[in-house]
Amino acid sequence: MRTPAQTTSLPEQKPPPRRQRSEPVALRRFAATVSYDGAAFAGSQLQPNARTVQGVLEEAVERLFGTPTRVRLAGRTDAGVHAVGQVAAWDADTRLDPATIGRALNALLPEDVAVRDVRETDPRFDPRRWARRRRYRYTLLVARERQPLLRRTTWHVGPGLDVAAMQRTADALVGRRDFAACAGPLPAGRSSIRTIYLAAWRSDGCCLLFDIEADAFLPQMVRRIVGALVQVGRGRLSTEQFCELLRQAKPATIGPAAPAHGLCLWSVSYDEGYDQ
Repeated sequence: MRTPAQTTSLPEQKPPPRRQRSEPVALRRFAATVSYDGAAFAGSQLQPNARTVQGVLEEAVERLFGTPTRVRLAGRTDAGVHAVGQVAAWDADTRLDPATIGRALNALLPEDVAVRDVRETDPRFDPRRWARRRRYRYTLLVARERQPLLRRTTWHVGPGLDVAAMQRTADALVGRRDFAACAGPLPAGRSSIRTIYLAAWRSDGCCLLFDIEADAFLPQMVRRIVGALVQVGRGRLSTEQFCELLRQAKPATIGPAAPAHGLCLWSVSYDEGYDQ
């Protein structure tokens, strides 16, 4: 007699465990020092249908993190103005460390922009509002002959400037006062009171360097000051005339602005919150 085959019941199959969704990462705020050659930019601030430093940075940050991101800058520079010490900040939902972010951004950025010293900051950090001082450097080429390799970063004025007179006049800038005479057009209601901490000329080979540091600057302020100081150096404007124009504080009366390509945003200083 044939024994009926015994059926073996398979153990009950449990459904595979659901994949746990990764917990969202809190937004982290990063900051970086930004350098750029301003020759091919319409300025630093975002503008429609124009190539800007802010726009290029936002494109790179979006490509890296996959989401549109607003990049804030410490200062606004005009078309043609360079920077070695601009400061930018942005938020990102990422676990990447700052050094990796810096390398990745530089791989994505065009050759005329670079970031360095990427760091995580206080989440409230605002590079413009938290800035305490900004320093610009303007470079004059005082050689008799043109220097083609310096043409993008210097204003060629030639030799013969009275640098001592230029420095005496620059000394009158230091302090807190109304600098309307040194500014371009200002929006209604905007204060033109600023504090200048440093205004100094020094020689560097075939160049004259002008360093100026203030709590903040008005539009075209540094370039108009440099333009007027060059007039002083050429004997076309006296220190007394310069100081009188400064005292009168009539908008844009100090003189025409020096060319943009000689100007560089050198550094931005903070009291706290930049490093974490």
